[in-house]
Amino acid sequence: MQTADPIILQRANAWLNGNYDADIKNAIQKLIDSESYTELTDAFYRDLEFGTGGLRGIMGPGSNRINKYTIGTATQGLCNHLKKTYPGQKVKVAIAHDSRNNSDLFARITAEVFSANDIYVYFFKELRPTPELSFAIRYLGCKSGVMLTASHNPKEYNGYKAYGADGGQFVSPEDKAVMDEVAAISSIDEVKFNRIDANIGFIGEEIDKLYLDKITALSVSKDAIKRQKDLRIVYSPIHGTGITLVPQALKQFGFENVILVEEQSKPDGNFPTVVYPNPEEKEALTLALKKAEETDADLVLATDPDADRVGIAVKNTQNEFILLNGNQTGAMLINYLLTSWQESGKLTGKEYIVKTIVTTNLIEEIAKAKNVKFYNTLTGFKYIGELMTKFEGKQTFIGGGEESYGYLIGELVRDKDAVVSSAFIAEMTAFYKDKGSSLFEALIDTYVQYGFYKEKLISLTKKGKTGAEEIKEMMEKFRTNPPSKLGGSKVITLKDYEKGIETDLIANTTQPLELPKSDVLQFITADGSIVSARPSGTEPKIKFYCSVNGKLANKSAYAETDKQLDLKIAAVMQDLGV
Repeated sequence: MQTADPIILQRANAWLNGNYDADIKNAIQKLIDSESYTELTDAFYRDLEFGTGGLRGIMGPGSNRINKYTIGTATQGLCNHLKKTYPGQKVKVAIAHDSRNNSDLFARITAEVFSANDIYVYFFKELRPTPELSFAIRYLGCKSGVMLTASHNPKEYNGYKAYGADGGQFVSPEDKAVMDEVAAISSIDEVKFNRIDANIGFIGEEIDKLYLDKITALSVSKDAIKRQKDLRIVYSPIHGTGITLVPQALKQFGFENVILVEEQSKPDGNFPTVVYPNPEEKEALTLALKKAEETDADLVLATDPDADRVGIAVKNTQNEFILLNGNQTGAMLINYLLTSWQESGKLTGKEYIVKTIVTTNLIEEIAKAKNVKFYNTLTGFKYIGELMTKFEGKQTFIGGGEESYGYLIGELVRDKDAVVSSAFIAEMTAFYKDKGSSLFEALIDTYVQYGFYKEKLISLTKKGKTGAEEIKEMMEKFRTNPPSKLGGSKVITLKDYEKGIETDLIANTTQPLELPKSDVLQFITADGSIVSARPSGTEPKIKFYCSVNGKLANKSAYAETDKQLDLKIAAVMQDLGV
């Protein structure tokens, strides 16, 4: 018979006896009375960590859950940080939320705590995409901002993304300073919940117009769009915030034939038509693909609930719709942008692109060939944003992205942006169609020119306290006993970003890694295959990113080379034991 851990009961009783509302207390008492000790443990075994990007977790009662009190504590800690950082100033922040259940409630609570701390809030009166929040922070001169979202997580989740004055998520050392302030709050009684109306102002359509006008000005193939204005584009917001801006952005770019997936166009935090509102998953695009086949579309676009990531589908040479993964779309966007900038004589030598360390090296090869600087960052778009802020006014950011379907074009925001990305993916499709090609054919041409890179992501879900311990054990095992061969090729380099050391396993020499420390391991083989292992920072998962490559002699060799690379990935992952 299972019994309750005394420490867990002590933590639960602190909430039962504390200054919390009756609904929360009743829910906790119900868990105790029904002896739901596993659920009680997961709810209270720790305080929900305010990490480097904020909070994300399952909604419900408890210190390890998203609720009014964990949201309030996070906001109070952020207020305390802002007050210390900007003494004597009238600090301004912006707040937005997505379509998730309770996102509007949590946004209101966040605004109330800011206002009670005499911080002025620009409050989006209706749901809006994450990138528009980043834009608003920069445009309105805010010192911070908060987006209430759990991105693409299942419906049980919600979250809290905290932003700095540059419109990017907090990075070192400010992220640590905010985390310390949140951790320093020892009682819910320290949180100021009493709203001051004078400190809250509402924003909406005026920011929409500014943002849309500015991203439209970034367009580089206006003539191709005019000739291909009837390009058939199927779009689904997957019940999220994308519906507020993506159709309008496509229209302003000049596309006149945008077909909405009506069943998924209404914002709904229950995500009733999908298992998982994630454009990385084929299942989430089922209705969009059906609509595309019915309408003989040229392109399928689908954005996640907070519209910072976009998945796409295109026709292959057999006229069948296939999904492109994040590496393929990202590489195509960079190739398109650099090609169009080159053709229009805009490259001056001061431009650059950025990707993360787990994103395809095809992007590097394209940048090298076009003599454009490229940078690698740690996983997480905030590191791309940090680099953009560092180079602002000195170098010109063309575009960047990460394999998890997040891209950015231009310097208007400091986070991944599915609104501008959707518009540019449509523009890119029009550009190639105008040249008598398709996006898929252009992808194969890219492989012929720069090398055929193929990637696969394997995620293992490990939930709760025991899951977190399992993930830690797995990383320790790989760290202390790395594989000697992967896919039949000798592992020659080990990069341990947690220790900040790169080891040449042949020469048995080490050198420091330039990037900040992070719990990531990379194994690089003699034939250029790369496997990266990292625990997810936002989900109870450990992720393995595998990248292999080879030469593609010509377009007709695509199918056979693709099959060989698949076999190579399978061999690599078998040797890794996952």
